Amino acid sequence: MRRTRILTAVLALAAGLLAGVPPAAAADGGAPDTLAADTYTWHNARIDGGGFVPGIVFNRTEKNLAYARTDIGGAYRWSESTRSWTPLLDSVGWDEWGHTGVVSLASDSVDPDKVYAAVGTYTNSWDPTNGAVLRSSDRGASWQKADLPFKLGGNMPGRGMGERLAIDPNKDSVLYLGAPSGKGLWRSTDSGVSWSQVTGFPNVGDYQQDPSDTTGYASDNQGIVWVTFDESTGTSGSATKTVYVGVADKDNAVYRSTDAGATWTRLAGQPIGYLAHKGVLDARNGYLYLAYSDTGGPYDGGKGQLWRYSTATGGWTNISPVAEADTSYGFSGLTVDRQHPGTVMATAYSSWWPDTQIFRSTDSGATWTKAWDYTSYPNRSNRYTIDVSSSPWLTFGANPSPPEQTPKLGWMTESLEIDPFDSDRMMYGTGATLYGTENLTQWDSGGRFTVTPMVRGLEETSVNDLAAPPSGGAQLFSALGDIGGFRHTDLTTVPSMMYTSPTFTTTTSLDFAEANPDTVVRVGDLDSGPGIAFSTDNGANWFAGTDPSGVSGGGTVAAAADGSRFVWSPAGTGVQYTTGFGSSWSASSGIPAGAVVESDRADAKTFYGFKSGKFYVSTDGGATFSASAATGLPSGDSVRFKALPGTKGDVWLAGGASDGAYGLWHSTDGGATFTRLSNVDQADTVGFGKAAPGASYQTLYTSAKIGGVRGIFRSTDRGATWTRINDDAHQWGWTGAAITGDPRVYGRVYVSTNGRGVIYGDTSDSGGDGGGGGTDPPPAGACAVVYRITNQWAGGFQADVRLTNTGSTPWSGWTLGWSFANGQTVGRLWNADWAQSGKAVTARNVSWNGTVAAGSSVSFGFTGTWTGANDRPTAFTLGDRTCTAS
Repeated sequence: MRRTRILTAVLALAAGLLAGVPPAAAADGGAPDTLAADTYTWHNARIDGGGFVPGIVFNRTEKNLAYARTDIGGAYRWSESTRSWTPLLDSVGWDEWGHTGVVSLASDSVDPDKVYAAVGTYTNSWDPTNGAVLRSSDRGASWQKADLPFKLGGNMPGRGMGERLAIDPNKDSVLYLGAPSGKGLWRSTDSGVSWSQVTGFPNVGDYQQDPSDTTGYASDNQGIVWVTFDESTGTSGSATKTVYVGVADKDNAVYRSTDAGATWTRLAGQPIGYLAHKGVLDARNGYLYLAYSDTGGPYDGGKGQLWRYSTATGGWTNISPVAEADTSYGFSGLTVDRQHPGTVMATAYSSWWPDTQIFRSTDSGATWTKAWDYTSYPNRSNRYTIDVSSSPWLTFGANPSPPEQTPKLGWMTESLEIDPFDSDRMMYGTGATLYGTENLTQWDSGGRFTVTPMVRGLEETSVNDLAAPPSGGAQLFSALGDIGGFRHTDLTTVPSMMYTSPTFTTTTSLDFAEANPDTVVRVGDLDSGPGIAFSTDNGANWFAGTDPSGVSGGGTVAAAADGSRFVWSPAGTGVQYTTGFGSSWSASSGIPAGAVVESDRADAKTFYGFKSGKFYVSTDGGATFSASAATGLPSGDSVRFKALPGTKGDVWLAGGASDGAYGLWHSTDGGATFTRLSNVDQADTVGFGKAAPGASYQTLYTSAKIGGVRGIFRSTDRGATWTRINDDAHQWGWTGAAITGDPRVYGRVYVSTNGRGVIYGDTSDSGGDGGGGGTDPPPAGACAVVYRITNQWAGGFQADVRLTNTGSTPWSGWTLGWSFANGQTVGRLWNADWAQSGKAVTARNVSWNGTVAAGSSVSFGFTGTWTGANDRPTAFTLGDRTCTAS
């Protein structure tokens, strides 16, 4: 289960992203003036979950409209028709990667098309940008942003408290946001366009998880942690008068305003000594329920209480389901059944052993029952059954002794919500997945309710490494934070289990033998036990190796081309080498500790390393290394490099930082010399895939900045020209950990993300143009258009348009025109410039996607509004040409 969710690549990000100077110019020339673009379809290699879900939000006026937030992996909207989640923040780009951390969500019950997200990952120096409030009028299909003058902490301690963002249910132009770091309470009166501090709010909070933490992570003031409105104290169109606010202050946790936020008062008689994680109001019965813990969570907490406050009398009642002395956890996950408001539920969010606990009351907290209880210790009686057949890895391969069971009911269960329209449906988040039930009321009748993962489409793993072997049953190996990693034999199917024997908490690096892909090695972090494992059957089964003395973490590992030996650079000690499968190790000489290591993919005795600007080469199987004379390489350690399969000494190196050398380098002499590619501004990863039809050299892939544009790029001509293969709607924040092509499928690429799982893309380009700019003639010949409505709701829709050059000559620019039959209006369009006059719309290429080779495609998308009907356009024109439409 997830414990800290601290950014996997903080050090790399600090080196590569946080420096505040412009990027260095290319060594010998600039990038081409234009970049080609290709149309890719993007998917996740299915894992389903894998991370902490701290918030679930149901809309209170529209059935089946629900959202989930994650700590580093963005926000999602529930799709009832597919029983899956749709990602909403894939458009977050490299420079604002922190905006993939969502600290709070709010869905507008007055206008259900509107949704808001408060974003920002860290409040300390790890995050280079301030937080922001994103607003959408099309349910998250597109967003507008209001920057804030402070940072937000979607992955900070206390992130399970909330919700910190709230919409006035009577006057939805009014919103409140609770800020961390002593920044107080903030308000917007113009539907999130602008924000100002509520200067009259008296308490900015004072709770810090660890005041002695010098990084600023655990020592940040957790601030204002939730806001809730008493909707009964207002009328439609007028601001709600009574507002409650939770503060991270153990002696002053709850405040109230009765004049629409003009003045505020600490609630008299409130409990002290605890933090109020949640405050949920039952306006019908006049009760404010509060879940308390002695810490901010989400993984710590040793004591807690539940309280009920009467809004009419001001009386407080301790409704804790167990005595404080009998708790070893804090309370959170607080929810009220809106169909039957006397029904209340809460979780023991921080109870790891033997399991989490869920409590339920049907009499406003007077009496409680538990999801499970002891019969005679250690035996348990459960009110539920749990079926994880759709995500079988959630058993974690465990075989525990009673009272522990597998799979667990959960841990870090800070979010729990009953569907406001359906008393039988409940969802709750854990540190590893999102569970749900659709027969919850069986609890009350003596039956057992069924818990299943309700997480499909919500992918939240942090990816450290990727490898795609050229043969064998595995299509892809992944090295992941917190849940180890997976062997995918089918990208569309959830694997049955993560790597086991041993099971690493985090896998940091993996490799296979290029000429013998049945031999695989992985290294990672484990609380106790070996940090290296081997497989001789293509990753289907594993066995542990033996650690050299001093190992404290996984580091990087490399397998010889034939699988006969391995080189390991673990944390805590120097580089080591072994023949066979790691039963004994010897120290490598001539290479510093902490170096990144890789193998030559043709010569079994050649290994490479990199550390602090120096490239190292071993030709004796890793026993001795020598520093290369190559100069001009990045001086820091934010570098990744790989050797080309099948060719000795062909090495590509990517990395650097914006205050020094930063780019992509190529060596054809085993690292003795490197040449920097002048057409690449910055690069952070490099990988290889199957060569394009007619090409003899493998396809290159990189997460890079080329031609001034950040993106995922492909080259089929050894880097001479590049094609951007992602688009502005598919950016996924930070993608700098790993990339690889597929050696068996041309055009397929696997991209690492920090919180959105393993992304893979497939090309529509069967010919493999190199990229390139040039002075090609204007569009001529045949064209084809595919217009597809990808999402539609009351009054709004989202569409994708793919334009294909079906002629025989390339285009160096394009302008596509069409007319809407029903008067639809474009609201926002990406990957093209556009204009609309009446029903007529024109979309023109932007700087990087004007070149479209014969047989290739370019895509753009947009959101729009409609009334009455939303028929697809039937005719498209490219200049004086009419395109085939479908």
